[in-house]
Amino acid sequence: MPSFSWRLVLMLGSWPLALAESDGSSLLEGWQDMWLFRFFLNILGYATIIIPGYFLISYFKRINYLETGRGLCFPLIKACVFGSEAKTGLLDDVSVTSRNDAESSSSTRQAVKLVFCAAGLQASYLTWGVLQERVMTRSYGVGEAGAEGGERFKDSQFLVFMNRILALTVAGLWCALFKQPRHGAPMYKYSFASLSNVLSSWCQYEALKYISFPTQVLAKASKVIPVMLMGKLVSHKTYEYWEYLTAALISVGVSMFLLASSSDKHPSTVTTFSGVFILAGYIVFDSFTSNWQDNLFKHKMSSVQMMFGVNLFSCMLTVGSLLEQGAFFNSVSFMLRHSEFAFHAVLLSVCSACGQLFIFYTIGQFGAAVFTIIMTLRQAFAILLSCFLYGHAVSTVGGFGVGVVFLALFLRIYARSRLKKAGKRAAPPPIQKV
Repeated sequence: MPSFSWRLVLMLGSWPLALAESDGSSLLEGWQDMWLFRFFLNILGYATIIIPGYFLISYFKRINYLETGRGLCFPLIKACVFGSEAKTGLLDDVSVTSRNDAESSSSTRQAVKLVFCAAGLQASYLTWGVLQERVMTRSYGVGEAGAEGGERFKDSQFLVFMNRILALTVAGLWCALFKQPRHGAPMYKYSFASLSNVLSSWCQYEALKYISFPTQVLAKASKVIPVMLMGKLVSHKTYEYWEYLTAALISVGVSMFLLASSSDKHPSTVTTFSGVFILAGYIVFDSFTSNWQDNLFKHKMSSVQMMFGVNLFSCMLTVGSLLEQGAFFNSVSFMLRHSEFAFHAVLLSVCSACGQLFIFYTIGQFGAAVFTIIMTLRQAFAILLSCFLYGHAVSTVGGFGVGVVFLALFLRIYARSRLKKAGKRAAPPPIQKV
């Protein structure tokens, strides 16, 4: 009897503690399931790297390290903080000259380059999009994808890290094996594009948890005008009225096609305010990334050097944040438990690395707006591929939307060709910016 009484007392005494632990763990899990909480955790992780870096750069500039510094670390600090070129107007002319050289080449050669860029981007990102939806919306560890009892992968930041580490490796090997132009941009300038690129990629993965895939595709198809507006803000670009008109026509045409072709056969996710808010963040971050990269090409560099610099900082930011949150080893453990997920993650990274090569080359050759047009068309091709594989019918409105898109593209090509001819006849001075 006494022993039973003591056991009862111990059970009653330990019950509140167990209940508190259970409530605490469930509360923590509830917070971790909130996208806004995860977003701020990621930002805090990036801040632990960005803020010390900012103070270091400010310190080296304040003490005029370029003239007073010496020692083994001098070349590294010079490359990271100051670069190897003076800040003169010539930096602005590098991009203009290379772009003018590209424009003055034969029309056939430019057309071949454009087709090559478009085909590479389509192949890379159509495959990437199919895998992205599979990883974020289906379960692993069951006989049939999506069945009950499976385990879903939740950490979008780890997928971003996987994509960036492979892209960094590919770019590093390319730079080591093939001769590159003398690099002049301060390395820290890549961190701006890296931060916005990581955040846009995270938003893209995370949005699939809250909205349907057609809604995400529709939002991506309408970002031509935000990219142009960001170009005015970041690079102080000026656009003609016909550029705004054709951009609007492209967005309207693709939107008509996507809305008419999408069906209600994918009820796995429901559009929510959170999903729309995350998509808005994706559009803002992605628009800044492409325009900042376009601005960085004013320094004499190759697209592979751009890829290496951006992914170097992206890897630093993501791996630092993952380790601080303890999510890195959890994700690796998930990968070891599910070989199918490991295969999908590696294939995602391969598509992302190839896609980035095409992205930087396209931006360097044709600019951010043309790149966005190609990526906008990719959304329509994704629906066309779905119609071809699964027998979806294209409505009259959808066909009309495709016609509007290609009409806008022809108008854009025609207007540019007329401007080139007029420029050659008038021969205006090439330098207008200071």
